[in-house]
Amino acid sequence: MSSTPIQVYDSKWSGLLSPRHVITSEGAPVGVLEVKRQRGLIVGGEFRPEKGEVLFIRRDPGLARSQFSLWTDGREWLGSSLRWTSFAREVAISNGNKPFRLLPVEGWGFGWSLYAPKSGENARIVAQPLRGTARLEVYRRLDFPLLLFSYFLGAQILWESFLPGPEPEKVKSSAAATAV
Repeated sequence: MSSTPIQVYDSKWSGLLSPRHVITSEGAPVGVLEVKRQRGLIVGGEFRPEKGEVLFIRRDPGLARSQFSLWTDGREWLGSSLRWTSFAREVAISNGNKPFRLLPVEGWGFGWSLYAPKSGENARIVAQPLRGTARLEVYRRLDFPLLLFSYFLGAQILWESFLPGPEPEKVKSSAAATAV
């Protein structure tokens, strides 16, 4: 995408099995996302913002990969995700309003793009795994919890994003066709 982002967040993570992601915006801390594991399996995450409501990410029961849901500490559901297969490298995200798709960024490199029906790419997450950093760029109006959820999902399968992703025009036309 060639346009300028309307909002940029930076993330720095540390830890191998249960990483801790410190998210900032223009140098100011936004919050900390901690990944939770049980017996080696990622079971969720917890985001503690500097201000505002704590967000919880929980693994939903089932065998599908990237099957998680996003909740507030007041037990309000904000979204869910589903990844049908590892081969497609696509994660479907629903927030109740419209479906989103998380796909590898165009070209070679580590990162994910969040696409909405009709409007195309809403956000892009570009990572540098050897440095333990990521940049979250928002191109269209997007709720922060949805961006955070996408980042959490993309971080779990970051290495799968290295190969080139689909062409943006194909994604946009296919997303528009599925948004009925």
